[in-house]
Amino acid sequence: MSQSTSTIRTGTPPVFAGIDVGGTTIKLALVSDHGQLMATEHFATEDELGVPDAVSRMRRGLERLCATANLNFSDIAAIGLGTPGTMDIPNGLILEPPNLPGWKNFPIVEHLQQACDNKLVAFANDAGAAAYGEFWVGSGQIHDSIVMFTLGTGVGGGIILHGKSVDGGHSHGSEFGHILIDSGPQARLCSCGQRGHLEAYASATAVVKRAQEQLQAGRPSSLNARLQGGESLSALMVAEEADKNDSFCLDLIDETAYFLALGIVSVVNIIDPECVILGGAMNFGGQKSPLGRRFLKQIQDSFCKHTFPVLAENTEICFATLGGDAGFIGAAGVARSAFYKQASPLGTSAENPDLSNEER
Repeated sequence: MSQSTSTIRTGTPPVFAGIDVGGTTIKLALVSDHGQLMATEHFATEDELGVPDAVSRMRRGLERLCATANLNFSDIAAIGLGTPGTMDIPNGLILEPPNLPGWKNFPIVEHLQQACDNKLVAFANDAGAAAYGEFWVGSGQIHDSIVMFTLGTGVGGGIILHGKSVDGGHSHGSEFGHILIDSGPQARLCSCGQRGHLEAYASATAVVKRAQEQLQAGRPSSLNARLQGGESLSALMVAEEADKNDSFCLDLIDETAYFLALGIVSVVNIIDPECVILGGAMNFGGQKSPLGRRFLKQIQDSFCKHTFPVLAENTEICFATLGGDAGFIGAAGVARSAFYKQASPLGTSAENPDLSNEER
């Protein structure tokens, strides 16, 4: 059972813990009241060992983080937990996480509370937690309302509206990957089994499928030489060849930007956020890369062509800045919000004078 721990800085209470559960890795962090990382750790999820074992390892991991940050376990004011898949947030249930079959229909919040001395546990979708992290201390921190698209194997999302995470009536809000962008009978098939969803066009999986189809149809590309050399096609490979100005790969990425912009238009027309943040692993190098900047510019241009002028002029579209830390920072932020809301129903607290609303 491997684990990795790092101490970033020490701090003083109150401290908030963030837990980001993934199909292969569980990430933990201690975060200060002002959103500064204090200590982090990650270890293998090991789904086959069951959820109670994972919860026990979470408790021990938090104890180690407290020790490395020169804190006591009692200094943790609240714990935020982000998990993937469908969930029942009010009742603390993880329902059907696709990559965690052993976690199905499990009352994870109750078990984590019991394992952690009945501390307050705030529950969130993993993409929603990442969105909250960007809202709190990332690229959305100057805004009051943001949406975030997480681009990877699939497409996820999060909505923060006037400082509050929008989870929906069935804990199924912000499923941006399942926005319908093509209603035709030949629309691409999504991983959920339905046709025409954004995820079937703008995820890393979709990039690979579209590339495979066009290569098999005879489209020339430098990808062919790499595939003939035994490599497996991936969105990263497409990005690498696009960086070398392969026209086929550049076209794929431009097309992906167009599809993503269609999804963004739908969300912005409904939510009207101040900022749209693009997170996840498939950012084609992000702001630091010419390819990433091209991807972003294509999204911005297509968005402006398909929405109202007032939205085109006033809606910022940018990359996330927290990277892989967004999930556990955001989970800690959700825990912080719940803690202060519990302490003061009006959302303010003498112990936290800089709190501007019930979430920040």
